[in-house]
This record gives sequence, structure tokens and C-alpha cells, in this order.
Amino acid sequence: MIVEGLNVINELLNSHYEVEKVFVADFLKDSEKQNITNLANERNVTVEIVDKATLQKLSPSSQNQGYIAFVKAFEYNDLHKIIQEAEQNNDKMFFVILDSVEDPHNLGAIIRTCECAGVTAIILPKNRACPVNATVFKTSAGALVHTNICQVTNLNQTIEMLKKHNVWVYGLEAGNKQIYDTDLQGNIALVIGSEGFGISRLVAQNCDEILSIQMKGKVNSLNASNASAIAIFEALRQRK
Repeated sequence: MIVEGLNVINELLNSHYEVEKVFVADFLKDSEKQNITNLANERNVTVEIVDKATLQKLSPSSQNQGYIAFVKAFEYNDLHKIIQEAEQNNDKMFFVILDSVEDPHNLGAIIRTCECAGVTAIILPKNRACPVNATVFKTSAGALVHTNICQVTNLNQTIEMLKKHNVWVYGLEAGNKQIYDTDLQGNIALVIGSEGFGISRLVAQNCDEILSIQMKGKVNSLNASNASAIAIFEALRQRK
């Protein structure tokens, strides 16, 4: 997988994520090149200084800031192991379930929010949803290398499994009980719906409760990443 941009490559090199090779533009300042080179050398990662034309040929988006890395394909975490570890440590669990979020920029932004808020894990469906790809890497600003992300075959079965582990599942939709009037301090999962259609009918039916964010404007919905940020940090406020 090809990953672009200074921030995300910095995060990758500062993590245990497997980086195969880094390409750095020759037009960058020596100090800028040296910073990445030093990090790569510490990880025994090869660095190649290339001209602008070569970098542009490698770049999927041409928005690389002079830095490109070849990295190992993303590997999802095992949800059952995460739950088992949390229960063994007596940690309160906080999951974010994304129901058919297809925009990689939204997914990347949500991952960044979840990492900042200390979410236990993000749960994605395998079908009809954006996978973790190069755009998600870049949009998350490297946050995904510090975040547990799980991919499941069936969201409804996963919700039922979470309930058996004493996780209360809340769907986020407009026009229902206010999220601010709800106790979010225990084991919880927040379900965020797709950009165009919200939470699917069956998933909504399987939620323990549907919550909404108070709004006073004429537009009655928020972007998925914006809505998730508000809900996630309301939960964090209560849990702190």
C-alpha cells in the first residue's frame, strides 16, 4: 500500500507498523529530509531520495508533500480478543460502530476522533463500507496506527454479541432522546450511520436505544464525522 504525507509517515515510523520503503523528494530542505531519514534508519527502513517527476509517478493523489512510503497492507484487529482483554483488566468498553460509512475522508476523520477520545475499538462491516485504504491513512493523520479497528461480517450479530458482554448499544439518529440526557459512563457502543441513509433499519431495531444531538438550525442532519465527534466527546466528558 502507498501512503503519502509527512504527518502520517512520521506516525508510521514512530509506531511498530511495518514500513517497507520511504521516498523523499530532493527539493526538500536538508533538515526536512534528515528528520525522516533518521526515523527510518532507527527502524532499518530504506530511504530513497528522488526527483519530483519520480515522486509524482509514484503518487496516487499528487498531494504527497514530498513524502511517500510503501507500507504493509492494513490488518484488522480481533474484536473478541479486545473484549477479552478489556474484561480481564476490568476496563470500561467504548466502541464505535460504523454502519455503511463509505467516504474514506469521513472514515479517516472518525478514526482520528476515536483515537483522541481513547475509544476501545472501531467496528466496520466487511460489505457496503469503506475499508482502510491509503486515503484513510492520510485523512486520519496517522491516528489509525494507534487505534483498534475491527472488521466484521454481520453488524447485527456483532451487536448481539456485544450485548452479551454487557455493552449497551446506542444508535445515533435525528429526532429522538437527547444524547446529553443519557448515561454513557458504562460499557457502550455508539452506532453511526451512513452519509446518505443513516442507520439501517435492522441495525436500528437491534440498538438498545436511539439518541440524537440537539440542533436548532434549519438543516436537520450533520456530516457523519461531525456527528460522531460530538457524540464521542459527550461520552468522553461523562466518562471523565
